[in-house]
Amino acid sequence: MTNDLPARLAAVRARIARAAGRARRDPSAVRLVAVSKTFPADAVRTAFDAGQIDFGENKVQEALDKMDRTADLPIRWHLVGHLQSNKTKKAAARFDLIHSIDGPALLTKVDEAAAAAGRRIDLLVQVDLAGEATKFGAREGELSSMFEAARGCRAARVVGLMLLPPASEDVERSRPYFRRLRAVRERLLAQGVDASMLNELSMGMSHDFEVAIEEGATLVRVGTAIFGSRGHSPA
Repeated sequence: MTNDLPARLAAVRARIARAAGRARRDPSAVRLVAVSKTFPADAVRTAFDAGQIDFGENKVQEALDKMDRTADLPIRWHLVGHLQSNKTKKAAARFDLIHSIDGPALLTKVDEAAAAAGRRIDLLVQVDLAGEATKFGAREGELSSMFEAARGCRAARVVGLMLLPPASEDVERSRPYFRRLRAVRERLLAQGVDASMLNELSMGMSHDFEVAIEEGATLVRVGTAIFGSRGHSPA
């Protein structure tokens, strides 16, 4: 797998460039997060050697082990999975960006933990546009209170929104959700939310990241297309 990894990574970057071109966007405006969950630290090193800087993990404990094993590398670590409140301190002390803030209470806890650790951390608000019981995220009506809370943060900084659309083999079924998230951002801007809090749109995974880029994604979370199959749903 690691032998093929540089070629896989190059292929994903080429697909990003083509998708950005179709949308008349600068490919450099799209940041690739390589989701390395379940893969060993050696795979992270191989991807880093091929030019990858941003890596995503779903679980805090698994990520901490990889962080320790790659501590000599200037990697930017993203938590892309759900953050349990009892893991807040560990996450705030080590990750650079957390994609899955889904309520004001969690936002406040991460801010307090980052302040206690003496560091800054960037956050994305996970938005639930489908109302799926199996997924986390804030409903659109809850976002105003979250951004109000974000204005009072000392060490954490909200920089955008994240979305997980309903799973589907048909990538075009994801497109309406990506468009809706972009529309949510526009409505928040119109309501007076500072633009610096809405710079990023994290949306799109291995099967639909090209559609996400066409609809405005600035962060795409790609695992399987880079690292290979994990034996279950793609990330």
